[in-house]
Amino acid sequence: MLYFLNRSSQRIKLLTVLLTMALCFGLATARATDNKKKKNNTPAPAAGPRAFKFDPTKLVWPSPPNVARVKWLDYYAGMKIDYSVDKKGQQKQSWMDRLAGTQSAADQGVRKDFPFQLIAPFGVAVDSKGMIYVADQKVGAIFVFDQKTHDTTMIRNGYEAKFEWINGLAIDDDDRLFVSDCKMRHIVVFDPKHVVEGLVTEGLECPAGVAIDTENRLLYAADTQQDQVLVYDADSFKLLRRIGTGGKNHYLTSVGDFAAPQGVAVDKDGNLYVADTMNNRVEIFDADGAFVSWFGRHGDGPGYFARPKGIAIDGDGHIWVADQMTDRLQAFNKDGQLLTFIGVGHGELPGQFKALVGVAIDKQNRIITSEQEPGRIQIFQYVTDADAAKDKERLEAEREKAAEQKRHGAAPAPTPTPQTTPAPAEAPK
Repeated sequence: MLYFLNRSSQRIKLLTVLLTMALCFGLATARATDNKKKKNNTPAPAAGPRAFKFDPTKLVWPSPPNVARVKWLDYYAGMKIDYSVDKKGQQKQSWMDRLAGTQSAADQGVRKDFPFQLIAPFGVAVDSKGMIYVADQKVGAIFVFDQKTHDTTMIRNGYEAKFEWINGLAIDDDDRLFVSDCKMRHIVVFDPKHVVEGLVTEGLECPAGVAIDTENRLLYAADTQQDQVLVYDADSFKLLRRIGTGGKNHYLTSVGDFAAPQGVAVDKDGNLYVADTMNNRVEIFDADGAFVSWFGRHGDGPGYFARPKGIAIDGDGHIWVADQMTDRLQAFNKDGQLLTFIGVGHGELPGQFKALVGVAIDKQNRIITSEQEPGRIQIFQYVTDADAAKDKERLEAEREKAAEQKRHGAAPAPTPTPQTTPAPAEAPK
């Protein structure tokens, strides 16, 4: 197992690190390699650090004969490891911050002896080429996964940039990468070649989730310590305004205010969506920062929240929220109506989650989630309303044809499996 080296020995052993990267990440990528059929016709288990005794690519939501709306595609994970964290010298978090799952500026920094693999992924983003970027808080680096080739590269602490406690990621239409760092109290901006081109520092204390409004050229940053969302010019990095009162130590519950907000997302119309973590709700604002509406209540069942962290918007404008305590990924419409959810119980099987914190959706409607306890990224495919409607028409026509054949005494043709993507419990309508 390859570990990060201290600063003095990194330069000496850099070549060894680079030569072994491909091998390490080959072990950390979930690929089904056993394609041989077994005599009992049992699906071959998926190979990798989280092996399964079934074929997870068959998982769809909702279950047939319903029209599928979400399909499980793939995952990335590190090998399971046995380690302990040395907490000596760390300042204690307040009970409010422990409950919210946030890190103050004085909290744990990046350890130097974590393995060269996913350990505690948090923020997720996707660039124009479909490359998946994942901020790992404990490794202190950003993993970049190529879904087509399964190659992996990194933006490394101490090389491309200096990281302390990275949280959120966002990528604009020019493929510039924005990385929030709570302990450094800034957002570092990389150009498409992963070279640092600037820092966003004005007014920040502990930035978490970040989002880009590409049309209005706005950068949004949720600051968990200030209980506010800060709005910047995405090009000049100038602070334009603040959303939320702030300064009340996570106690405000009034609409338009926040308690340790974590995730932010922007839809195609420029509306802002904020995961108001400790208030267990989602708040919606327009592009000018005016409050529009909110939804959500505390609870442990579907449709409720118990520490929402990540938030993302799909191509149909549905709102997907990652909830850490319930380990449930839920989709809502703008009225707060639950449309569907993924995740039953806590676990490491495909479609289950453990410490679910992040979610991102790309232009192909791939849903990427991040979990901290297993150190895992899962990838799903969302089926749009338009594609689902076509599937529904096709399936109804096939059923009608089968019924007609049955009425005339002919043997009905077998119903083919739906060809587009599948989904959880109830599908968006």
